[in-house]
Amino acid sequence: MIKRLGISIAGIAMLCAMSAVVHAADLTPLEQLGKNLFFDKNLSTPPGQSCAVCHAPETGFTGPDSAINAGQAIYPGAVHTRAGNRKPPTAAYGGDSPVLYFDEEEELWIGGMFWDGRATGWTLGDPLAEQALGPFLNNLEQNMPGAKQVVLKVSKSSYAALFEQVWGPGSLSYKSKADVAAAYEKIGRSIAAYERSAEVNPFTSKYDYYLKGQVELTAQELRGLQLFEGKAMCSACHLSQPGEHGEPPLFTDFTYDNLGIPKNPLNPFYHSPPSTNPDKANWVDPGLAGFLASAGYPEEVWMPELGKHKVPTLRNVDKRPHPGFVKSYGHNGFFKSLEEITHFYNTRDVAPWPPPEVPDNVNSDELGDLGLTAEEEADLVAFMKTLTDGFPLPQP
Repeated sequence: MIKRLGISIAGIAMLCAMSAVVHAADLTPLEQLGKNLFFDKNLSTPPGQSCAVCHAPETGFTGPDSAINAGQAIYPGAVHTRAGNRKPPTAAYGGDSPVLYFDEEEELWIGGMFWDGRATGWTLGDPLAEQALGPFLNNLEQNMPGAKQVVLKVSKSSYAALFEQVWGPGSLSYKSKADVAAAYEKIGRSIAAYERSAEVNPFTSKYDYYLKGQVELTAQELRGLQLFEGKAMCSACHLSQPGEHGEPPLFTDFTYDNLGIPKNPLNPFYHSPPSTNPDKANWVDPGLAGFLASAGYPEEVWMPELGKHKVPTLRNVDKRPHPGFVKSYGHNGFFKSLEEITHFYNTRDVAPWPPPEVPDNVNSDELGDLGLTAEEEADLVAFMKTLTDGFPLPQP
Protein backbone atom coordinates (compact mmCIF):
# COMPACT_ATOMS: atom_id res chain seq x y z
CA MET A 1 0.00 0.00 0.00
CA ILE A 2 1.21 3.52 -0.74
CA LYS A 3 2.38 5.25 2.42
CA ARG A 4 0.55 8.41 3.36
CA LEU A 5 1.72 11.12 5.70
CA GLY A 6 -0.57 12.03 8.60
CA ILE A 7 -0.28 15.80 8.90
CA SER A 8 -1.07 17.58 12.15
CA ILE A 9 -3.72 20.29 11.70
CA ALA A 10 -3.08 23.24 13.95
CA GLY A 11 -3.75 26.87 14.67
CA ILE A 12 -6.20 28.07 12.05
CA ALA A 13 -8.35 24.94 12.16
CA MET A 14 -8.74 25.19 15.93
CA LEU A 15 -9.82 28.81 15.68
CA CYS A 16 -12.31 27.97 12.96
CA ALA A 17 -13.82 25.16 15.00
CA MET A 18 -14.68 27.50 17.86
CA SER A 19 -17.56 29.10 15.97
CA ALA A 20 -20.60 27.17 14.79
CA VAL A 21 -22.53 29.89 12.99
CA VAL A 22 -20.67 32.93 11.70
CA HIS A 23 -22.01 36.17 10.30
CA ALA A 24 -20.14 38.95 8.55
CA ALA A 25 -20.21 41.01 11.76
CA ASP A 26 -18.07 38.31 13.39
CA LEU A 27 -15.26 38.70 10.87
CA THR A 28 -12.13 40.59 11.83
CA PRO A 29 -11.40 43.72 9.77
CA LEU A 30 -8.77 41.78 7.81
CA GLU A 31 -11.20 38.93 7.11
CA GLN A 32 -13.94 41.39 6.11
CA LEU A 33 -11.52 43.08 3.73
CA GLY A 34 -10.72 39.70 2.22
CA LYS A 35 -14.41 38.97 1.85
CA ASN A 36 -14.97 42.27 0.02
CA LEU A 37 -12.15 41.40 -2.37
CA PHE A 38 -13.42 37.82 -2.80
CA PHE A 39 -16.89 38.98 -3.89
CA ASP A 40 -15.83 42.06 -5.90
CA LYS A 41 -16.96 41.56 -9.50
CA ASN A 42 -15.16 44.71 -10.61
CA LEU A 43 -11.73 43.07 -10.33
CA SER A 44 -11.86 41.55 -13.81
CA THR A 45 -11.70 42.67 -17.43
CA PRO A 46 -14.47 43.09 -18.39
CA PRO A 47 -16.08 43.48 -14.95
CA GLY A 48 -18.32 40.66 -13.76
CA GLN A 49 -15.93 37.90 -12.62
CA SER A 50 -15.21 37.68 -8.90
CA CYS A 51 -13.57 34.83 -7.00
CA ALA A 52 -17.05 33.81 -5.85
CA VAL A 53 -18.28 33.27 -9.43
CA CYS A 54 -16.33 29.99 -9.40
CA HIS A 55 -16.14 29.49 -5.60
CA ALA A 56 -19.59 30.11 -4.13
CA PRO A 57 -20.66 29.50 -0.51
CA GLU A 58 -23.84 27.63 -1.44
CA THR A 59 -21.82 24.82 -3.02
CA GLY A 60 -19.00 24.68 -0.48
CA PHE A 61 -16.96 27.36 -2.27
CA THR A 62 -16.77 25.57 -5.58
CA GLY A 63 -18.67 25.87 -8.89
CA PRO A 64 -22.24 27.21 -8.36
CA ASP A 65 -23.72 26.63 -11.85
CA SER A 66 -25.57 23.32 -12.12
CA ALA A 67 -25.73 23.46 -15.94
CA ILE A 68 -21.99 24.05 -16.28
CA ASN A 69 -21.26 21.28 -13.77
CA ALA A 70 -23.51 18.88 -15.66
CA GLY A 71 -21.77 19.72 -18.94
CA GLN A 72 -18.28 21.00 -19.50
CA ALA A 73 -17.60 21.42 -15.73
CA ILE A 74 -14.79 23.91 -16.44
CA TYR A 75 -15.94 27.50 -15.89
CA PRO A 76 -15.58 30.35 -18.39
CA GLY A 77 -13.60 33.41 -17.37
CA ALA A 78 -14.39 37.11 -17.57
CA VAL A 79 -14.10 36.75 -21.34
CA HIS A 80 -16.76 34.08 -21.71
CA THR A 81 -15.27 32.56 -24.84
CA ARG A 82 -12.23 31.51 -22.78
CA ALA A 83 -12.00 28.86 -20.11
CA GLY A 84 -9.29 27.17 -18.09
CA ASN A 85 -8.47 23.49 -18.19
CA ARG A 86 -9.70 22.23 -14.80
CA LYS A 87 -12.84 22.55 -12.69
CA PRO A 88 -12.71 24.95 -9.73
CA PRO A 89 -11.63 23.23 -6.51
CA THR A 90 -13.13 24.32 -3.23
CA ALA A 91 -11.65 27.48 -1.72
CA ALA A 92 -12.52 26.24 1.79
CA TYR A 93 -10.53 24.15 4.25
CA GLY A 94 -7.26 24.71 2.40
CA GLY A 95 -5.54 27.15 4.73
CA ASP A 96 -3.40 24.53 6.45
CA SER A 97 -1.83 23.28 3.23
CA PRO A 98 1.91 23.69 3.85
CA VAL A 99 4.48 25.27 1.57
CA LEU A 100 5.09 22.73 -1.20
CA TYR A 101 7.91 20.33 -0.37
CA PHE A 102 9.09 16.82 -1.12
CA ASP A 103 9.03 14.49 1.85
CA GLU A 104 12.07 12.25 1.45
CA GLU A 105 10.82 9.59 3.85
CA GLU A 106 7.34 9.30 2.39
CA GLU A 107 8.54 10.01 -1.17
CA LEU A 108 5.59 12.34 -1.72
CA TRP A 109 5.12 15.97 -2.68
CA ILE A 110 3.00 17.71 -0.06
CA GLY A 111 1.36 21.13 0.08
CA GLY A 112 0.92 24.01 -2.31
CA MET A 113 -2.37 25.14 -3.83
CA PHE A 114 -4.18 24.67 -7.17
CA TRP A 115 -4.74 21.21 -8.62
CA ASP A 116 -1.12 21.16 -9.83
CA GLY A 117 0.52 22.77 -6.78
CA ARG A 118 1.88 25.78 -8.67
CA ALA A 119 0.93 28.17 -5.85
CA THR A 120 3.81 26.75 -3.87
CA GLY A 121 4.18 29.29 -1.09
CA TRP A 122 7.85 29.60 -1.98
CA THR A 123 7.48 33.36 -2.57
CA LEU A 124 5.12 34.57 0.17
CA GLY A 125 5.46 31.69 2.60
CA ASP A 126 1.71 31.14 2.22
CA PRO A 127 0.33 28.97 -0.63
CA LEU A 128 -3.22 30.23 -0.02
CA ALA A 129 -2.22 33.88 -0.49
CA GLU A 130 -0.25 33.02 -3.63
CA GLN A 131 -3.22 31.11 -5.02
CA ALA A 132 -5.53 34.06 -4.37
CA LEU A 133 -3.40 36.28 -6.60
CA GLY A 134 -3.24 33.90 -9.56
CA PRO A 135 -6.72 34.24 -11.14
CA PHE A 136 -6.63 38.06 -11.34
CA LEU A 137 -3.87 38.03 -13.96
CA ASN A 138 -4.86 34.84 -15.76
CA ASN A 139 -6.37 35.72 -19.14
CA LEU A 140 -8.54 32.60 -18.90
CA GLU A 141 -10.00 33.75 -15.59
CA GLN A 142 -10.30 37.34 -14.32
CA ASN A 143 -8.14 38.67 -17.15
CA MET A 144 -6.73 41.77 -15.48
CA PRO A 145 -3.83 43.24 -17.51
CA GLY A 146 -1.51 43.61 -14.52
CA ALA A 147 -1.16 43.95 -10.77
CA LYS A 148 -1.19 47.75 -11.00
CA GLN A 149 -4.66 47.70 -12.54
CA VAL A 150 -5.93 45.46 -9.73
CA VAL A 151 -4.50 47.80 -7.10
CA LEU A 152 -5.96 50.81 -8.91
CA LYS A 153 -9.45 49.29 -8.91
CA VAL A 154 -9.19 48.41 -5.23
CA SER A 155 -8.06 51.97 -4.48
CA LYS A 156 -11.30 53.25 -6.04
CA SER A 157 -13.54 50.67 -4.39
CA SER A 158 -16.09 51.22 -1.63
CA TYR A 159 -13.83 49.35 0.79
CA ALA A 160 -10.59 51.25 0.07
CA ALA A 161 -10.79 52.94 3.48
CA LEU A 162 -11.04 49.55 5.16
CA PHE A 163 -7.95 48.43 3.24
CA GLU A 164 -5.94 51.35 4.63
CA GLN A 165 -7.42 50.83 8.08
CA VAL A 166 -6.15 47.24 8.02
CA TRP A 167 -2.81 47.72 6.26
CA GLY A 168 -2.00 51.33 7.03
CA PRO A 169 -2.11 54.70 5.23
CA GLY A 170 -0.65 54.61 1.76
CA SER A 171 -0.94 50.82 1.51
CA LEU A 172 -2.85 51.15 -1.78
CA SER A 173 -0.22 53.26 -3.49
CA TYR A 174 0.61 52.38 -7.09
CA LYS A 175 3.22 55.07 -7.75
CA SER A 176 6.13 52.66 -8.12
CA LYS A 177 6.67 48.99 -8.95
CA ALA A 178 7.60 48.39 -5.33
CA ASP A 179 4.37 50.04 -4.13
CA VAL A 180 2.31 47.93 -6.54
CA ALA A 181 4.03 44.71 -5.49
CA ALA A 182 3.48 45.48 -1.80
CA ALA A 183 -0.20 46.37 -2.28
CA TYR A 184 -0.84 43.36 -4.50
CA GLU A 185 0.69 41.03 -1.92
CA LYS A 186 -1.61 42.54 0.73
CA ILE A 187 -4.60 41.81 -1.53
CA GLY A 188 -3.61 38.14 -1.63
CA ARG A 189 -3.02 37.94 2.09
CA SER A 190 -6.40 39.59 2.77
CA ILE A 191 -8.25 37.07 0.62
CA ALA A 192 -6.36 34.24 2.29
CA ALA A 193 -7.43 35.58 5.70
CA TYR A 194 -11.07 35.41 4.63
CA GLU A 195 -10.60 31.92 3.18
CA ARG A 196 -9.20 30.87 6.57
CA SER A 197 -12.05 32.47 8.51
CA ALA A 198 -14.74 30.62 10.38
CA GLU A 199 -17.25 31.88 7.83
CA VAL A 200 -15.57 29.75 5.16
CA ASN A 201 -14.46 26.92 7.46
CA PRO A 202 -17.15 26.62 10.14
CA PHE A 203 -16.72 22.90 10.99
CA THR A 204 -20.50 22.57 11.46
CA SER A 205 -21.14 19.25 9.75
CA LYS A 206 -23.00 16.35 11.28
CA TYR A 207 -19.69 14.50 11.50
CA ASP A 208 -18.13 17.33 13.51
CA TYR A 209 -20.98 17.15 15.99
CA TYR A 210 -20.69 13.35 16.06
CA LEU A 211 -17.00 13.64 16.98
CA LYS A 212 -18.01 15.98 19.81
CA GLY A 213 -20.65 13.53 21.04
CA GLN A 214 -23.50 15.92 20.26
CA VAL A 215 -25.33 13.77 17.69
CA GLU A 216 -25.45 10.14 16.60
CA LEU A 217 -24.85 8.87 13.08
CA THR A 218 -27.45 6.60 11.53
CA ALA A 219 -26.69 2.90 11.12
CA GLN A 220 -25.99 3.47 7.42
CA GLU A 221 -23.69 6.43 8.12
CA LEU A 222 -21.78 4.39 10.71
CA ARG A 223 -21.34 1.56 8.22
CA GLY A 224 -20.07 4.12 5.72
CA LEU A 225 -17.59 5.50 8.24
CA GLN A 226 -16.31 2.00 8.95
CA LEU A 227 -15.85 1.40 5.22
CA PHE A 228 -14.25 4.82 4.77
CA GLU A 229 -11.60 3.96 7.34
CA GLY A 230 -11.34 0.32 6.39
CA LYS A 231 -12.22 -1.68 3.31
CA ALA A 232 -12.61 1.34 1.01
CA MET A 233 -9.29 2.87 2.20
CA CYS A 234 -10.56 6.43 1.72
CA SER A 235 -8.91 7.66 4.91
CA ALA A 236 -5.47 6.78 3.53
CA CYS A 237 -5.59 10.17 1.77
CA HIS A 238 -8.71 11.83 3.23
CA LEU A 239 -7.79 11.90 6.91
CA SER A 240 -10.93 11.47 8.98
CA GLN A 241 -9.80 11.47 12.59
CA PRO A 242 -8.97 14.50 14.78
CA GLY A 243 -5.38 15.68 14.97
CA GLU A 244 -3.02 14.98 17.84
CA HIS A 245 -4.31 18.01 19.74
CA GLY A 246 -7.96 17.40 18.90
CA GLU A 247 -8.00 19.53 15.74
CA PRO A 248 -10.97 18.66 13.50
CA PRO A 249 -9.99 16.56 10.48
CA LEU A 250 -9.67 18.26 7.09
CA PHE A 251 -10.24 15.11 5.00
CA THR A 252 -7.09 15.62 2.94
CA ASP A 253 -3.39 14.93 3.48
CA PHE A 254 -2.38 17.66 0.97
CA THR A 255 -0.59 15.13 -1.27
CA TYR A 256 -0.97 14.39 -5.00
CA ASP A 257 -2.35 11.33 -6.77
CA ASN A 258 -3.27 9.99 -10.21
CA LEU A 259 -6.64 8.30 -9.85
CA GLY A 260 -6.80 7.20 -13.47
CA ILE A 261 -9.63 9.63 -14.27
CA PRO A 262 -10.62 9.62 -17.98
CA LYS A 263 -10.43 12.69 -20.18
CA ASN A 264 -13.48 14.94 -20.00
CA PRO A 265 -14.52 15.17 -23.66
CA LEU A 266 -16.52 18.36 -22.95
CA ASN A 267 -13.51 20.23 -21.56
CA PRO A 268 -13.59 23.57 -23.44
CA PHE A 269 -9.81 23.85 -23.20
CA TYR A 270 -9.56 21.43 -26.14
CA HIS A 271 -11.06 24.16 -28.32
CA SER A 272 -8.84 26.99 -27.08
CA PRO A 273 -6.79 28.84 -29.71
CA PRO A 274 -3.32 27.45 -30.52
CA SER A 275 -1.70 30.30 -28.59
CA THR A 276 -3.31 28.89 -25.43
CA ASN A 277 -3.46 25.19 -26.28
CA PRO A 278 -1.31 24.20 -29.26
CA ASP A 279 -2.14 20.51 -28.74
CA LYS A 280 -5.91 21.10 -29.12
CA ALA A 281 -7.83 17.81 -28.57
CA ASN A 282 -4.56 15.93 -28.02
CA TRP A 283 -3.76 17.94 -24.90
CA VAL A 284 -3.12 15.80 -21.83
CA ASP A 285 -3.19 17.27 -18.32
CA PRO A 286 0.21 16.59 -16.72
CA GLY A 287 -0.89 17.74 -13.26
CA LEU A 288 1.89 18.27 -10.73
CA ALA A 289 4.48 17.10 -13.25
CA GLY A 290 3.65 20.02 -15.52
CA PHE A 291 4.42 22.53 -12.80
CA LEU A 292 7.60 20.76 -11.69
CA ALA A 293 8.87 20.61 -15.26
CA SER A 294 8.12 24.31 -15.81
CA ALA A 295 9.94 25.09 -12.55
CA GLY A 296 13.10 23.53 -13.97
CA TYR A 297 13.16 20.20 -12.20
CA PRO A 298 14.83 17.37 -14.16
CA GLU A 299 12.81 14.63 -15.82
CA GLU A 300 13.64 12.09 -13.14
CA VAL A 301 11.84 14.34 -10.63
CA TRP A 302 8.71 15.28 -12.56
CA MET A 303 8.05 12.05 -14.49
CA PRO A 304 6.92 10.11 -11.36
CA GLU A 305 4.36 12.91 -10.76
CA LEU A 306 2.81 12.80 -14.24
CA GLY A 307 -0.98 12.86 -14.04
CA LYS A 308 -1.07 13.52 -10.31
CA HIS A 309 -3.40 16.17 -8.90
CA LYS A 310 -3.86 17.47 -5.40
CA VAL A 311 -5.99 15.39 -3.06
CA PRO A 312 -9.06 17.56 -2.36
CA THR A 313 -10.81 17.87 0.96
CA LEU A 314 -14.05 15.92 1.16
CA ARG A 315 -15.65 18.50 3.41
CA ASN A 316 -18.83 19.80 1.76
CA VAL A 317 -18.33 17.26 -1.03
CA ASP A 318 -22.13 17.03 -1.36
CA LYS A 319 -23.07 20.60 -0.35
CA ARG A 320 -25.73 21.78 -2.82
CA PRO A 321 -28.37 24.52 -2.79
CA HIS A 322 -31.12 22.02 -3.63
CA PRO A 323 -31.43 18.26 -4.25
CA GLY A 324 -31.59 18.56 -8.04
CA PHE A 325 -28.39 20.61 -8.25
CA VAL A 326 -25.56 18.85 -10.12
CA LYS A 327 -22.01 18.97 -8.81
CA SER A 328 -19.01 17.69 -10.77
CA TYR A 329 -16.12 15.66 -9.39
CA GLY A 330 -12.50 14.98 -10.28
CA HIS A 331 -9.95 17.58 -11.38
CA ASN A 332 -11.63 17.81 -14.79
CA GLY A 333 -15.24 17.36 -13.69
CA PHE A 334 -15.68 14.05 -15.53
CA PHE A 335 -18.02 12.65 -12.85
CA LYS A 336 -21.45 14.17 -12.25
CA SER A 337 -22.45 12.77 -8.88
CA LEU A 338 -20.92 11.55 -5.66
CA GLU A 339 -22.41 8.15 -6.41
CA GLU A 340 -20.68 8.00 -9.80
CA ILE A 341 -17.19 8.83 -8.56
CA THR A 342 -17.61 6.40 -5.65
CA HIS A 343 -18.52 3.66 -8.14
CA PHE A 344 -15.44 4.59 -10.18
CA TYR A 345 -13.17 4.27 -7.15
CA ASN A 346 -14.67 0.85 -6.52
CA THR A 347 -14.71 -0.56 -10.06
CA ARG A 348 -12.21 1.37 -12.20
CA ASP A 349 -10.16 -1.73 -13.00
CA VAL A 350 -13.00 -4.23 -13.35
CA ALA A 351 -15.73 -2.27 -15.20
CA PRO A 352 -15.80 -0.74 -18.71
CA TRP A 353 -14.69 2.78 -17.82
CA PRO A 354 -12.87 4.88 -20.43
CA PRO A 355 -9.07 4.68 -20.21
CA PRO A 356 -7.20 7.06 -17.89
CA GLU A 357 -6.13 10.38 -19.36
CA VAL A 358 -2.62 9.70 -18.04
CA PRO A 359 -1.85 5.97 -17.75
CA ASP A 360 1.43 6.59 -15.89
CA ASN A 361 1.62 6.52 -12.09
CA VAL A 362 -2.01 5.42 -11.62
CA ASN A 363 -2.78 4.51 -8.02
CA SER A 364 -3.70 0.82 -8.09
CA ASP A 365 -3.13 0.16 -4.38
CA GLU A 366 -5.97 2.18 -2.88
CA LEU A 367 -8.68 2.13 -5.54
CA GLY A 368 -9.75 0.38 -8.71
CA ASP A 369 -11.01 -2.97 -7.44
CA LEU A 370 -12.25 -2.49 -3.90
CA GLY A 371 -14.86 -5.24 -4.02
CA LEU A 372 -17.60 -3.09 -2.52
CA THR A 373 -21.21 -4.10 -3.00
CA ALA A 374 -23.83 -1.65 -4.25
CA GLU A 375 -25.09 -1.38 -0.67
CA GLU A 376 -21.59 -0.58 0.59
CA GLU A 377 -21.16 2.12 -2.05
CA ALA A 378 -24.43 3.65 -0.85
CA ASP A 379 -23.21 3.48 2.76
CA LEU A 380 -20.01 5.33 1.80
CA VAL A 381 -21.99 8.06 0.07
CA ALA A 382 -24.27 8.38 3.09
CA PHE A 383 -21.26 8.93 5.31
CA MET A 384 -19.68 11.52 3.00
CA LYS A 385 -22.94 13.46 3.05
CA THR A 386 -22.43 13.95 6.80
CA LEU A 387 -19.49 16.23 5.91
CA THR A 388 -21.79 19.04 4.76
CA ASP A 389 -21.60 22.19 6.90
CA GLY A 390 -24.70 23.75 8.41
CA PHE A 391 -26.14 20.66 10.06
CA PRO A 392 -28.87 21.77 12.48
CA LEU A 393 -28.13 20.71 16.02
CA PRO A 394 -31.17 19.47 17.98
CA GLN A 395 -32.50 22.12 20.31
CA PRO A 396 -32.31 21.26 24.04
